[in-house]
Amino acid sequence: MKYRTDLAVETVENLEETGKKPDAEDGVVVRREQIDQDIRVTTIDIVNPKGEAILGKPCGRYVTMEVDGIAEEKEDIVNRAARALADQLSRLIRHHYFLKVLVVGLGNEKVTPDSLGPHTVSKVKITGHLFKLFDCDGDEEMSNVCGMAPGVTATTGMETAELIERAVQMTRPDAVIAIDALAARNIDRVSTTIQISDTGISPGAGMGNVRKQLNEETLGTKVIAVGVPTVIDSKTVILEAMEELGIDEKEAERYFERKKLDMVVTSTDIDIIIKYFSDIIAKAINITLHPGIYS
Repeated sequence: MKYRTDLAVETVENLEETGKKPDAEDGVVVRREQIDQDIRVTTIDIVNPKGEAILGKPCGRYVTMEVDGIAEEKEDIVNRAARALADQLSRLIRHHYFLKVLVVGLGNEKVTPDSLGPHTVSKVKITGHLFKLFDCDGDEEMSNVCGMAPGVTATTGMETAELIERAVQMTRPDAVIAIDALAARNIDRVSTTIQISDTGISPGAGMGNVRKQLNEETLGTKVIAVGVPTVIDSKTVILEAMEELGIDEKEAERYFERKKLDMVVTSTDIDIIIKYFSDIIAKAINITLHPGIYS
């Protein structure tokens, strides 16, 4: 059975379920690490074209951080998760005196499962105007950071990628951090998981509305994607439940094909999930880019 997912770790799990466990000889290197009792990290490096073909994703690093206890508000879980995520981000973007970064919050603020990006960028410490005001080339304690939430084409009438390309031309950053909603196979990951990668992102991918790629090739600068699965394909939920119950899912698959159903669903507490994950990601970005202020 083929499941829809934007998470590299779930793509690997799907292959393992079929007995095709990818390894270094296949161009896929997987490492797992337990950070503390509530946080674990899986790092997947796709190192060659063979690995690209096997996983269907471009060469690069994909880091999946799973955090237990966010919805339950475990003690200091947001700060612990933010610092763990900052540790991973700092391996992809290292602060230096002249560092300039554009933070982009993708998605539609009026649609809760798609609002992670705008909510996150609103909490990031923006400093670009200060560097202009004081005519500074750089700073030891903080980076030159600009931010934008370009909205979605359906509400702006403009192609999101083109707006971002123009912003990159204006700000000339060393890196772009793009935050967006993703889709998962496992509903449990909607409330536990963050994925970061250095291979870019397609705006709207999580909501099934894939647009032009944002990556180093299209923008001319490094693109770090940060995503949280906020939705799951309705077919995945139904077919997986049938499989768990030992019910033949082939008839259901034929039904979906006849009806051409293409729906995504989310959890009932998605507003809380968006709030906590936007806090975590914004804190992690601030720690990474402004170490003299937030570390």
